[in-house]
Amino acid sequence: MNEPAVSIRQAHWPEEAAALRSVRTPVFVEEQRVPPDLEWDDHEATAIHLLAEAPDGEPIGAARLLSSGQIGRMAVLKSRRKAGVGTALLGAALEIARQKGLPTPFLNAQVSAIAFYRRMGFSETGEEFMEAGIAHRRMELQQNG
Repeated sequence: MNEPAVSIRQAHWPEEAAALRSVRTPVFVEEQRVPPDLEWDDHEATAIHLLAEAPDGEPIGAARLLSSGQIGRMAVLKSRRKAGVGTALLGAALEIARQKGLPTPFLNAQVSAIAFYRRMGFSETGEEFMEAGIAHRRMELQQNG
C-alpha cells in the first residue's frame, strides 16, 4: 500500500504566511477554538516554518521550529490526518534541528497527541498544564547514546 505523496519544505514568513494560515487557522482557531491572538505570536518572524504540501501544491500541514529547539504549531488538516503527514513534518523538523545544532528538541504536546510523540522518540518531562484551554505536557526528544 502506497502512502499518499507529500512534500515538506521550509516556508518563509511573512511571504508565505497565507499558506501557513490556511492550515493553522482551520486546525487551531476553528477546530480547537484557540484564540487568534494566542495562535499568532512574536515567534512567527524568527521561527523556521515547515509546510507540508499535497502533490498539487495544496498546503495540508504546518509546523515551526524555534532556535531553542522547541517544535510547535504542528497541524495537519483534518481531511489529511492518519496519512503520515504529521510524521513527515516532525521528521523534517528533527532533521533541521540536528543539522543546525539546536538544543535538544522539545515540545508542548496536546495530551491527545502524546502517543504520537512517544512513537517519534519523545518522553514526557513535565506535569500536565493548560495552554489556550487545551491540556498539554512538555516532552523532550530522548537522545541515543
